[in-house]
Amino acid sequence: MSVAAPAPAASADPPSESATTPGAKPREWPVHLSFAIVALSFAVYVTSGLWRDPFTHVLADNVGDQAFFEWLMGYGYYTVTQGSDPFFAQLLNAPLGVNLAANTSITVYTVLMTPVTHFAGPQISFVTVLTLNLAGSAFAWYMFLRRWLVGNAIAAAVAGLFCAFAPGFISHANGHLNWTAGWVAPVVIWQVLKLREQGRLRWLRNGLVLGLLLAVGFSIAAEGLFFTALGCAVFVVMWSIAKAVRDEAEAAFKTVMAALGVTAVVAGALLAYPLYMHFAGPQTFSGTGFNQEYFAEDTAAYLSFASRSLGGFFGWHADVAPNRTEETSFFGVPLVLLMIAAFVLLRRQADPGRRATLRAVGIVGLFFFVLSLGPVLHFNKHSYSGVPLPYKALKELPLFDSALPSRFALGVVGVFGILLALLIDHLLAKRPSQGLLNTALASAVVVSLLPIIPLPLRIQHRAPEPAFIADGLWKKYVPEGGALSALPFAMNVTADGQRWQAYTMARGGQQFKIPDGYFLGPQTTGEDGKKQSGRIGSPPLATDWLFLRAGWYGYVARLSNADRAQARADFQYWGLDAVFLAPEITGSDHQTLNRAAVEETARDLLGEPEEVGGVLLWRIRRGVDPVDR
Repeated sequence: MSVAAPAPAASADPPSESATTPGAKPREWPVHLSFAIVALSFAVYVTSGLWRDPFTHVLADNVGDQAFFEWLMGYGYYTVTQGSDPFFAQLLNAPLGVNLAANTSITVYTVLMTPVTHFAGPQISFVTVLTLNLAGSAFAWYMFLRRWLVGNAIAAAVAGLFCAFAPGFISHANGHLNWTAGWVAPVVIWQVLKLREQGRLRWLRNGLVLGLLLAVGFSIAAEGLFFTALGCAVFVVMWSIAKAVRDEAEAAFKTVMAALGVTAVVAGALLAYPLYMHFAGPQTFSGTGFNQEYFAEDTAAYLSFASRSLGGFFGWHADVAPNRTEETSFFGVPLVLLMIAAFVLLRRQADPGRRATLRAVGIVGLFFFVLSLGPVLHFNKHSYSGVPLPYKALKELPLFDSALPSRFALGVVGVFGILLALLIDHLLAKRPSQGLLNTALASAVVVSLLPIIPLPLRIQHRAPEPAFIADGLWKKYVPEGGALSALPFAMNVTADGQRWQAYTMARGGQQFKIPDGYFLGPQTTGEDGKKQSGRIGSPPLATDWLFLRAGWYGYVARLSNADRAQARADFQYWGLDAVFLAPEITGSDHQTLNRAAVEETARDLLGEPEEVGGVLLWRIRRGVDPVDR
C-alpha cells in the first residue's frame, strides 16, 4: 500500500512507489539474529529484578496483576491436564466462579507455557513471557519496518526498540502480560497489508492466516487487538481516498474483500465460544470495572517523562498518570517536537505515493491521540468538564465501553515508531546537500531518545510459599472439591492466597477452591449483573472487610455474636473448610500488612489455631463455625 520499499520483487509489493534501496541481501539472517540478541538483552535488563529471585521478588508497582497472571499460568496447566473450561474457572471466587473470557485470559500463552509452569512454576512462566513479550515486540516491529517501510537495518532496529521499550510499554510491563504483547500489532498489520496480493488463491491463504492471527490475538490481548483493528481501518480508509493511490485501492478492493470474508469465517469459527462467553456467558458484565474518565490520558503526560525512564531518574517525571502502570504516553517535549518536524519534513520530500502513506499514518496518530484523552479534557491533573471530547460520544458503544481511553496512547507509540524509522532511514541516506540539516536532526534524535531510555522495573519482597501449601499438607484438612483460604481473603491488595492456589494448580493432583480473588466480575449475580458495569473482585461480604481492615489498617474490631453469626453465614456461603494465616502477608509498594492484627482478629473470631506447616490453621465446620460465645 505504497508503504514498502525494500521487499523482494516476488513479494507482490504495491506498484505506486519504486524501491529506494536494493532488494534484501541473501544473508540477512546474521543481522536479524544480532538484533534479536540485542532485543532480548534489553528485555532481560528491564526485568532483571524479577530474574534475580522470581520466587520471592514481585513487581512493586503491581503486586495484584502479577498474582493474577501467575494464577492464569497455573490454571492453564490445570486446564490442559484436567480438561476444564479455559474460559470459565470454578476454582476462583467460590461458589460462583470467574468468567475468564471477560477478563484477560491469555489462553494461548498459558497452554504453551504448560511444561514450564509445571516443572519450574508459574513464577518462572510469568517472567519468561514478560521478557519474551518485550523482546518479541522489538523484533516484530523491526521485521515489519524492515520489510515494509525502510531499507536500512539500523533505522528499523532503533525504531523497533522504541516501539517495544517506549515508556507506555515499560509502564505496562508492571504486570500486564497482555499489553506487553506489543508484537501482536505489527504481525497483524503485516498480514493486513498482504491481503491485496494478487495470484491464484493468495486471497484464500492470506485471509486464512489473518483469521488465525486474530484468534490468537484475541486470546492474548483482546483490547490491543481492538486498537490494532481500529488503526488498520483508519489507515486503509484514509490511504484509499488519496488521489495518488486511488487506482491502486480500486484494483485491490475485490481481492481484499474476498480475503476479509475468509478471515471473518475463520476467526468467527475459532472465536464463537469465547465471544459468547465474553458477552453473554455466566458472570459477565457490561463495560469495564474501571472509571473511564479517571483512566484517561492527561494532555500534559505526552510532554512529560515516565517514572521508570532516564528522565524520571533525573527528576523530570511529572505525576500526571492514574498510577505507575498507566503511564502510557510520557514521550517528553523533545520527542513530540521531533515527530512533528519529522512528519512535515518527510511529507515534503516524499513522492505522491509515499505522501499518501504518511498522511494516513499521521491521521492514525491523531486519531489515537484524541481518543486517549478520554471523554473530557485533562491537563496537568485538572479536569475541564466543559470541554467534551469525541470519546464522550463513543464510550457507551460496544467495545469502546470496555476500553480504558489512556491506553489508546499506545497506538501513538506505533505511529511514532514508523516516523522514527523513516526519519533515521532518511538521515542515513547520506544526502550531501542536506548535511547541516541532517546533523541537526540526528542530534535531535539522540536528545529525544536518551531521556526515555527505560530503567529496570521496581521490585519488592513477597511472602514465600509456606510449607503448608508447598508440601501439600493442606490436603489433610480440605476434601476434594473443598475450599481453603489464606487470611486476609484474596483480592488485588492481598494476593497471597490466589498465587498460592496458582502454585498448587501447577503441581497437579487434588485442588482446592478459594473465595473472592482478583479478577473483573459483575456487581451482582444473574441477568442484572450482565447489564451493569463490572467491578474488581466479588462484592465484599462483611467477613472480607473484617480481615482486610485488620491487615491493611491494623484495626482490630470488638466482635459480638452477631459478627460470628455473619461470619458463619459467609463461611457457609463460600463452602470453606479451613482458613490459615502465613508468617508473612504481602502488601503493595513495599508494604507488609499487619499480621498481628489479622491473627488477633482470627483468634477472637475462631478460637485457638493449630500450627501446621509453618502456618496457623483454623478448621471450619460449615454452618457451625465460628460458634457463639
